[in-house]
Amino acid sequence: MSIPREGTTLDPWYDQYAARTAGLSGSEVRSLFAVASRPEVVSLAGGMPFVSALPLEAIGARMERVMAERGATALQYGAGQGTPELRERILEVMALEGIHAGVDDVVVTTGSQQALDLVAKLFLDPGDVVLAESPSYVGALGIFRSYQAEVAHIPMDADGMIPAALTERIQSLRAAGRPIKLLYLIPNFQNPGGVTLSSERRLEIIDIARSNGILILEDNPYGLLWFDQAPPQAMRSVDSDGIVYLGSFSKTFAPGFRVGWALAPHGIREKLVLAAEASILSPSAINQMVISDYLSSADWRGQIDVFRGLYRERRDAMIDALEHYLPDLSWTLPGGGFYVWLTLSDGLDAKGMLPRAVKELVAYTPGTAFFADGDGRRHLRLAFCYPTPTDIREGIRRLASVVRQEQELLETFAATGPIDAVPDALQLGSRVISPPPNLS
Repeated sequence: MSIPREGTTLDPWYDQYAARTAGLSGSEVRSLFAVASRPEVVSLAGGMPFVSALPLEAIGARMERVMAERGATALQYGAGQGTPELRERILEVMALEGIHAGVDDVVVTTGSQQALDLVAKLFLDPGDVVLAESPSYVGALGIFRSYQAEVAHIPMDADGMIPAALTERIQSLRAAGRPIKLLYLIPNFQNPGGVTLSSERRLEIIDIARSNGILILEDNPYGLLWFDQAPPQAMRSVDSDGIVYLGSFSKTFAPGFRVGWALAPHGIREKLVLAAEASILSPSAINQMVISDYLSSADWRGQIDVFRGLYRERRDAMIDALEHYLPDLSWTLPGGGFYVWLTLSDGLDAKGMLPRAVKELVAYTPGTAFFADGDGRRHLRLAFCYPTPTDIREGIRRLASVVRQEQELLETFAATGPIDAVPDALQLGSRVISPPPNLS
């Protein structure tokens, strides 16, 4: 029975929606796209890969070849688990990070976002708890919220999630009788923090999760996009029974194909296939065939090297600009991936500052997008993956102008009363470029 609600709504079906739709909300990242796509705005907001660096003509030729040679099959329904050919190629990709598995262990999905959704659908009941880094990926937070789960953030520092804090949080939740279902991690060049989980902590966290019967969800879209040194091998390379590994071609190839995958223990894999078939019947056959052709005949490792060099140059441009224009602030120094995590001065609010930044023709993502509890107002995420180095420098110059205006305004009205500082959730000591070494 629907419950009458006060007020009016333009949606005549408002009272008929399932209770879980209350967890659906707009992404602060997606809401920026309309503004950030204007040519006069320097967007440091979205994590869009620079696909123009791909050999577009060669990819087009492969699409034509697939259609000419296998068109009828490419345009037909396919297997819910994905084509065996692509799953074989995926094993080759994962081997670069120390993962050895069988072709039957892989489930192809419509981007790794669908894999996230399927795992959440299989495991989360209303009121369940998901442990996640603090901060964490906005797309994952949205999925967990949509299944009426609670996200419990675990603090990070320069070496990633802090094992002692993880243990303490598990104990407090268990003492309160809360069911913990998943531990969600982005161990390599984390989104949004940019940090990498150390090899020692990977082993510690695996042991903690195993001893507490908690499934680890290892999300790894950026692991191959390292700059100077490869990250530690994947957590899944150590534990094949307690980890579901998520991969994607969106960052190392092209997001438009919408092809990702999950590598899961046998029982979970079987349920993932059933859930995927119930959701979409099968992933796109033609997209799988094009990617399979690319991986089998192109120098895809060399192309990843091209991306590494390109993104390293853009990261360096951003760090140089931050040192020049905002030397009094603190930020992370990512060893790969797409993002820098910037911490503002006490009293500044990245979300409140965003409209003024857009007015100055620069966009970023406020830190509040990456916390389930609304924290993160002193932080913002800067993406260096898409803009040119010249645009990055100009964007940081514009951002610095906005920050200075906010600081001056804060100083002007500081005498009216104390302004409570927002506590930091991400302490990133040794990888902070500018002083102080601890971001708090």
